[in-house]
Amino acid sequence: MKTVGLVLLGALAGLFAAGLILLAASPPRGEAVVLLPLPSPVPLVVDVRGEVLRPGVYQFPPGSRLEDAIQAAGGFTLKAVRTEMNLAALLLDGQQIIVPAQSSGRVIGDPNPGSDAPALPGELININTATLEELDSLPGIGPVLAQSIIDYRTDNGDFLALEEIMNVSGIGQATFDAMQGLITVGE
Repeated sequence: MKTVGLVLLGALAGLFAAGLILLAASPPRGEAVVLLPLPSPVPLVVDVRGEVLRPGVYQFPPGSRLEDAIQAAGGFTLKAVRTEMNLAALLLDGQQIIVPAQSSGRVIGDPNPGSDAPALPGELININTATLEELDSLPGIGPVLAQSIIDYRTDNGDFLALEEIMNVSGIGQATFDAMQGLITVGE
């Protein structure tokens, strides 16, 4: 009886070993997990113009500041109005930065339209009374968008808050951020 028990035990051990071999040799079931590389951050593309040494389009990593864009463009020229710029502002993809000149010959924020007196440096443009040329001087605003601002205020009345200019078709958050420190709605 002892031999019969040993034979049964040997047979069970053999079956167990055969099962392990079959399990190890069988192809894996299910789908393999594929690990993808981490996405690389998309660079910010910024257009730097105006009173800089090398105007142009530059790429920056996310989190870059206006100071980085000015440095990439070679720094300010001697005619640049540096006090008008917030160098700590974060850059936005597609942003256009225009560094203003000290004496551009344009009347900005003139309280008496039609007057030939030049504006004082740092004077704000009143978006409720500005001419097409004054609005066109703002960053991100061309003649077509300047006319849209005039048409909007003609149809809807004066802007009561700066943010209302974003109601004009074509002016989004990035454009508003670029001109926010240069405009006013008056008193």
